[in-house]
Amino acid sequence: MLADTAIAGRSSYVVLQVRRFLCSNSGCDRRTFVEQIDGLTKAYARTTPLLREILEQIALALAGRAGSRLASALGVSVGRSTLLRLV
Repeated sequence: MLADTAIAGRSSYVVLQVRRFLCSNSGCDRRTFVEQIDGLTKAYARTTPLLREILEQIALALAGRAGSRLASALGVSVGRSTLLRLV
């Protein structure tokens, strides 16, 4: 489940099923791999690249509480600490 940009002021999520691959090589550090979809997913991310870019811009302009209030008004629920981490 990935958080995505709001649609008409309402939160939206992308529910995505991807394939998981097993590595049979004993010398490999990782045992499983999950396919990534270009432009939509990144490893370990819980948001789409578009939403992350929007939140980074809000964080740079307003930072903590003010940025959190603006994001909430735009339909994206994000905490002040998360915005500060993006800076």
